[in-house]
Amino acid sequence: RLMALAGNMGVAHVRYPTAGTPADSEAQPFYVNSPYGIVMAHNGNLTNDSELRHFLDYDAHRHINTDSDSELLLNIFANNLQKTGKFRINEQDIFSAAAGLYGECRGAYAVAAMLAGFGIIGFRDPHGIRPLVFGRRKSSTGPGYDYMFASESVVLDALDFTDIEDVQPGEVVIVSKTAVTRRRLVVEERITPCIFEYVYFARPDSTIDGIPVYNARLDMGVKLAGKVRQALGDSMDIDVVIPVPDTSRAAALQLSHELGLPYREGFNKNRYVGRTFIMPGQEMRRKNVRRKLNAMPTEFKGLNVLLVDDSIVRGTTSQEIIQMARDVGARKVYFASAAPAIRFPNVYGIDMPSIEELVASGRSDDDVAGAIGADMVFFQDLDDLIASCRAFNPRIAAFDTSVFDGKYVTGDVTAEYLHKLEMRRSDAAKQKKPGDGEVIGLHNYK
Repeated sequence: RLMALAGNMGVAHVRYPTAGTPADSEAQPFYVNSPYGIVMAHNGNLTNDSELRHFLDYDAHRHINTDSDSELLLNIFANNLQKTGKFRINEQDIFSAAAGLYGECRGAYAVAAMLAGFGIIGFRDPHGIRPLVFGRRKSSTGPGYDYMFASESVVLDALDFTDIEDVQPGEVVIVSKTAVTRRRLVVEERITPCIFEYVYFARPDSTIDGIPVYNARLDMGVKLAGKVRQALGDSMDIDVVIPVPDTSRAAALQLSHELGLPYREGFNKNRYVGRTFIMPGQEMRRKNVRRKLNAMPTEFKGLNVLLVDDSIVRGTTSQEIIQMARDVGARKVYFASAAPAIRFPNVYGIDMPSIEELVASGRSDDDVAGAIGADMVFFQDLDDLIASCRAFNPRIAAFDTSVFDGKYVTGDVTAEYLHKLEMRRSDAAKQKKPGDGEVIGLHNYK
């Protein structure tokens, strides 16, 4: 279908809303025809969206049609470009518009945009919270190169792109018809990539900010094995290590090797069910765990099993998986998480907004074990998780670890903001939204 489209530039987006609603009217990319015809796709989440919405309405007089912060980001950029008053713009105008955006927009954003007839643009927030890579390949349709931006290097690898590198935090890369121009407009004292990319989101064959995801996950398994050994000591009675597919496989494999225990694939995964973590509503997530995974009795019956997963978020998935293991005859079920306990909401583009929905919030490790039905739970230490990632790129001194320690790197996240976010984005709030939002609402905000 892509080959049938006319033109030589494009912007696409994989739908996963963390702000606004899941309605089709908020599917990206967003488009404004004034000025110059701009298309934009955004990964992340803005933390000052209320302030931006007010500015666009009362000062810039730009009408916003949806609840999506991505539309706000697009209109801030468009408003800055419009200030040039030019019939045709150049790279310097785009850099100036982006510099203004950096001063106005707070939060996490990795952006791919297109200006009609001019070129494509990629830029990343000053903290580098969300990933963005850039590469090129020899063109098959003429002289020169094709260029591409993506969240993960694996996308470019699969399409034979080379010279792949990260767009730096605070950097803008412009690919026009005649040249590639790049400039780092904001340089923070330290960059802080989201550490959850390495734990869960990224594919294992990706490299993000110089850190190979698979290798980082192997090291997480080494560190987690030490935690299990320390907790059980002489009472170690685990018979087998079983991963919860897919993201925990690397950690589970290395953990089993470190502990000298057999590694087995005890769950068969249905490839036609998506990631339950991002599904809206607890009941939907619960039902789809059973549709997604099937436990094989021969790997569980009469055994003490250690299940390894990348993390424990709401506990819905973990609880169902543990019960599945017991249903097919497991004698004991231990549960190990390659990530520390998640006790705080994420505000930078991951759908874990409500503190009330996090199973580890306000609970001890023993309480979490009881809540999900495990005999014992083992969580990775935060320092060990950071060390597993930094081992492959020591130049990154820190990461965004806010879901584990409640420290938000942008410095603007208050208790009031978190409360408003929870009211907007909890499962209960989402279920109250009327209609399916298929039609863009042409309305005035009060």
